Amino acid sequence: MDRPTPLRPLHYVSLGARGPEDVVVDAHGRVLTGVEDGRILRVHGLGRPHTARVEVLADTGGRPLGLELAADGSLLVCDAERGLLSVGPGDGVVRVLADTVAGERLRFCSNVVALADGSVCFTVSSRRHPLQRWIGDIVEHSGTGRLLRLAPDGGEPEVLMEGLQFANGLAVSADGSFLVIAETGACRLTRYQLTGPRAGHAELFATLPGMPDNLWRAGPDGPIWVALAAPRVPPLDLLHRTPAAVRRAAARAAVHAPFRPGGTIGVLAFDDHGHTVRHLTRRRSGFRMVTSVCTTGDHLVLGSLWEPGLAVCAQPPTG
Repeated sequence: MDRPTPLRPLHYVSLGARGPEDVVVDAHGRVLTGVEDGRILRVHGLGRPHTARVEVLADTGGRPLGLELAADGSLLVCDAERGLLSVGPGDGVVRVLADTVAGERLRFCSNVVALADGSVCFTVSSRRHPLQRWIGDIVEHSGTGRLLRLAPDGGEPEVLMEGLQFANGLAVSADGSFLVIAETGACRLTRYQLTGPRAGHAELFATLPGMPDNLWRAGPDGPIWVALAAPRVPPLDLLHRTPAAVRRAAARAAVHAPFRPGGTIGVLAFDDHGHTVRHLTRRRSGFRMVTSVCTTGDHLVLGSLWEPGLAVCAQPPTG
């Protein structure tokens, strides 16, 4: 499926806080998200914008990014400042699961998934640039992103992969045999084999028309949804081929330059073979920098690092 179809917005739900970077849905169809001030929010009734209700689940004391609901009802949180966290079901108590790896403080944790064996895999986008200077890593093309695994009994995380270009969203295959990793800085999805004779091997899963951010999957029967934070930028592709010193100088300038995201947004969905099953786009969108997407009922819900609320769109019919 190469030809995109229009992304049809329905309404907007204000959260009263900026930057709902990731969105996930619980078993009751409620959307969970983390915002810039450190709070984890749960939104009821997104299909009815005038009566939608927002409640606070927890405050991480940092900057929550990627979220994942675990089998025990707890919420796994990648916090860009505090590391990998868990929020207790019901009580909202925040517990640190991991904040160092090989003696290095965990910074810029990005997205997380829980595996069937009780372990947790998560990404670190950059070891050179913090969240506040994310654009510096995209420009520098540092390749310092990581994929980490935390064992069921805890301890210090194991490094599964290094050298990723701004490692971001994560999703698990339907059979649990591999992970799909979004590499924002390379405009691609990477497949990492978890089991079988090729365990530990990584290969290209899909090349994308833009920069992927968070990934989301409703369950093994659903597709892997991909949020495109920005379309591909040809001058940036050219810059990435220049020497490292040139890229570092460009990155220093980029972090101090004014930034405003463009008005073209998009989401895609893939099956486990890397085939596109959905490609939805909208130009001149008022809702910008889509960093996450999830589905609930007949709706697509979009999150954004930039916006102070969520966009609710129509989900295209199957087929």
